[in-house]
Amino acid sequence: MGARRIRREQRREDMAESRHRNGIRKAGERARRDARMKEVLKNGKLPYAPAVMSWLSEQLGKRSRLITQDDVHKLLT
Repeated sequence: MGARRIRREQRREDMAESRHRNGIRKAGERARRDARMKEVLKNGKLPYAPAVMSWLSEQLGKRSRLITQDDVHKLLT
């Protein structure tokens, strides 16, 4: 008896370890993505590719259709 509890506890510990390990990796990925997106923003102008617009929308807290070139310049400076 108690096998379910043991499996649940093992799973919880494994998930916590995985979150920690993946969190470190994702922080680096986010930094690389930010640098890549800022480079694209410096070299181009509206309208950007959908991936860039999505990233911009997240950074500015605005819908992508409401983003202006002035918003982009403010983000880069």
